[in-house]
Amino acid sequence: MAIPVPRIGRLPSGPRNAITDVAGVTVGHCTRDEGEGSGVHTGVTVVRPHGRDPFLHRVPAGFAVLNGFGKSVGLLQVEELGVIETPIALTNTFAVPAVATAQIRQCIEANPECGRALPTVNPLVFECNDGFLNDIQRMAVTEADYLRAWNLADVHVAQGSVGAGRGMSCFELKGGIGTASRCVTTKTGYHTIGALVLANFGVLANLVVAGDAVGERIATTPEAEPAAGPEKGSIIILIATDAPLDARQLRRLALRAGAGLACTGSVFGHGSGDIALAFSTAYTLPQRADAPMPAIALLHDALLDGLFQATADSTEQAILNALWHAESFIGRDGHVRRTLADLI
Repeated sequence: MAIPVPRIGRLPSGPRNAITDVAGVTVGHCTRDEGEGSGVHTGVTVVRPHGRDPFLHRVPAGFAVLNGFGKSVGLLQVEELGVIETPIALTNTFAVPAVATAQIRQCIEANPECGRALPTVNPLVFECNDGFLNDIQRMAVTEADYLRAWNLADVHVAQGSVGAGRGMSCFELKGGIGTASRCVTTKTGYHTIGALVLANFGVLANLVVAGDAVGERIATTPEAEPAAGPEKGSIIILIATDAPLDARQLRRLALRAGAGLACTGSVFGHGSGDIALAFSTAYTLPQRADAPMPAIALLHDALLDGLFQATADSTEQAILNALWHAESFIGRDGHVRRTLADLI
């Protein structure tokens, strides 16, 4: 009988237990899979913060770099301006340029004056290295793959070995995409926090599941793969909320995703690119200078603790969901990743 995924924390979840419980957020995947034992196991995952043009209707955002061993694009402008103006794309390391180009072309098609009368667009693409299972040198991801993921964005989120998560490993097991949500009541109202992770990190012996150090037990079993050495993976954590927060507060929220990550046994290793980005859908900020700026009553800093807890819990839950939904398979050069369910 399948072992159910443990539930993290006491806070309630949204109806889907997914990042899409934050109203307006949708997620789409494009999975590239040429069959078991082949060299292509990769893809693209796209998170859309709302259904309008994100270049004209930007959302506030902040991020935290827990360990900076990564090749993402777009973070510098997010740090400076505190907004995102494209969908958020996840893919493999060598696919970042193709996906960023696709985002730029998409924006130009929708806004022909982008880069002329209007500012240039800031593409936002995050990556993890799926090279253990995917022949990353094939550079299989195309601009069309990004557009397919964008077009397929929906409130129902597939998890595990899909989209950008197809070739990813987590704790030397099969990893990938995971998502979860938690809800919080503050003095000003009811708010939802949603997390989505691209999980590709960790050493098996360090794995902790809901406080249980299961990795120590299964790492020494005959079924476990031999330890591969120091951690060289990464994780991208996306946090969405409907709470009215500014970029500074969202950066603080993103930092708390690290608490949930640490609870699974990660130490943010030397070779790991661990980045968390948080955004709010409570309001948008106009691209055009002649458009009115919103007048928003922000949540008081003293009321953020519940959101911090929800961020940590939903991040930890999303990682476990990625492990539980993943599927084992044989990738490039006969490399195998088994699932956690195979070993417990």
